[in-house]
Formats: sequence, C-alpha cells, structure tokens
Amino acid sequence: MAFSKIELTGSTDGRPIKVAATATPGTTIHTAQATTGADNYDEIWLWAFNSDTTARKLTIEFGGTTSPDDTIEQTIGAETGLTPVCPGLILQNSLVVKAFCATANVVMLVGYVNRITA
Repeated sequence: MAFSKIELTGSTDGRPIKVAATATPGTTIHTAQATTGADNYDEIWLWAFNSDTTARKLTIEFGGTTSPDDTIEQTIGAETGLTPVCPGLILQNSLVVKAFCATANVVMLVGYVNRITA
C-alpha cells in the first residue's frame, strides 16, 4: 500500500478555495480518485475559515448532494481561523466533495488529501 499527500483538486497550487456557491450544487473542493477497491481511497482533511464579521453556516456535500445522507453542516464563527470540518473522511470512485454557504466568497477551505493506493 502506498500513501501520497496531494493538494485538493479544487485548489490552485495548494491555495485556499473560496466557497462561491450559495446553494447546491456547491463549489468543487475535491474529486476523489477513480480507482475503487478496499486499498484505494482518498483520505480528505479540510479546515474552514470565515473572513466575515458574521458567523456563517457551511454545508459540505460529501460525495453527493442528498440531505442528510451526503451533507455535513457546520457554523463557522465570525473572523475565525482554521476550524476543522472534515477529519480524514475517505472517498473513492470519482465522487466529489463540494461546499456552499449562504453568503458567497467569505468562507474559505484549505486542506490536503492522503491518497492511498494498492
């Protein structure tokens, strides 16, 4: 089994991803590897920060858009630093992680992926 630390596919050169979407489907954060099987996963780690002076609810769509099956909701405090929102959850089969927030362009996501391959 091999591990590679990679940037989120929605990121440019590892920089933060601005959550521009205000409803589903959200802004694309990461697309998991296409490979399936017990030894092939992307382990996804995400943190959010909010530049606004008001707390904002962030919705992560993890592999789909069905609520509540695929959604993770968390309020990100006003002018906060890095708040964990995805603690190493796994995904594969080209499924996509997306995010939206009621107000565009105030919440940013950073993180990385541990790509696990057989």
